[in-house]
Amino acid sequence: MLPEPFPMFSALDHQYMAQALRLARRGLYTTTPNPRVGCVLVKEGRVVGEGWHEKAGRPHAEIHALQDAGESARGAVAYVSLEPCSHHGRTPPCTEALIAAGVARVVAAMEDPNPRVAGQGLDRLREAGIETALGLMEEESRELNIGFHSRMTRQRPWLRLKVAASLDGKTALNNGQSQWITGPEARRDAHGWRARSCAVLTGIGTVRDDDPRLTAREVSTSRQPLRVVVDSRLETPLNARLLEDGGVLIACAVEDARRAEALRQRGAEVVLIPNVAGKVDLPGLMEELARRGINEVLAEAGFKLNGSLLREGCVDELLIYQAPILIGDQARGMFDLPELQQLSGKRELDIRDLRKVGRDLRFLARFRTHPSI
Repeated sequence: MLPEPFPMFSALDHQYMAQALRLARRGLYTTTPNPRVGCVLVKEGRVVGEGWHEKAGRPHAEIHALQDAGESARGAVAYVSLEPCSHHGRTPPCTEALIAAGVARVVAAMEDPNPRVAGQGLDRLREAGIETALGLMEEESRELNIGFHSRMTRQRPWLRLKVAASLDGKTALNNGQSQWITGPEARRDAHGWRARSCAVLTGIGTVRDDDPRLTAREVSTSRQPLRVVVDSRLETPLNARLLEDGGVLIACAVEDARRAEALRQRGAEVVLIPNVAGKVDLPGLMEELARRGINEVLAEAGFKLNGSLLREGCVDELLIYQAPILIGDQARGMFDLPELQQLSGKRELDIRDLRKVGRDLRFLARFRTHPSI
């Protein structure tokens, strides 16, 4: 049986959990497909150990913190931003390490949504006589690992749709030219969102018009996201720049052995995921990405694919950079969506974050009808 989800926590409890979450953010770009987790060990009002999960296959946050604390871990309180694991994966269970180290109490921000854990870690600790508490700064922990939670609970990644637009809501000229609508600060900021994503998704139209690389270059990261191209008819040019760096998945809807082999020779992986209309099955593609351990997807596409992703229910969040410029009514819009006849058909959003980035505005918004993760 789980402990009470919201026990009374002190100001110091909040302070140490906030520190654990700050540590967890150090793995923002590197932990995929694992969650970002931090751990702080406190004894007699003093931090004696801390750690964070850096990369899949390496020790978890709790192990780093226990190694940092040494013998001081005995009798300490462990603040962990996610329930300690209780199963053997690439690394041994963290619960057993905490028990062996003799910690007195474990405070977890939230239960691990992985069905292989899902409360069993805290159960194991209590069976060993260790006091546990759950629910401290749960929302912050959930937001930090929203893609991991999505994959574990919905079997699909969290898709964040990024748009760079003018003040009048245009993303490109009618001839396809779109570089650059927003300023250098906004583009640099967007590279941070690329770096934290497990995959960046675009369409064949963007590949042809802009020839992007879709790598994270403006931030320091040791890992690049998988680049995913929605290309129904396998029209990706063999000299496209995104093929130069490896790590490319091309989703198509037609079987063309010659074109597919040519793209494989350029280092791309080709997967066939058609729908009944002869296009790429976008929800099916999301499921395929989840099977590959993809937690967060950043879509950087044109207005046609943007509209398709919205219509087919694949979008969880909008990341919109809006520049203080006007392009005109004939330019391309943000989303290719059918005309509404009644305003009752509008889709409402909640602005989660609004800030100025250079001369541009950045909105982070979610649909009001979006199911909670």
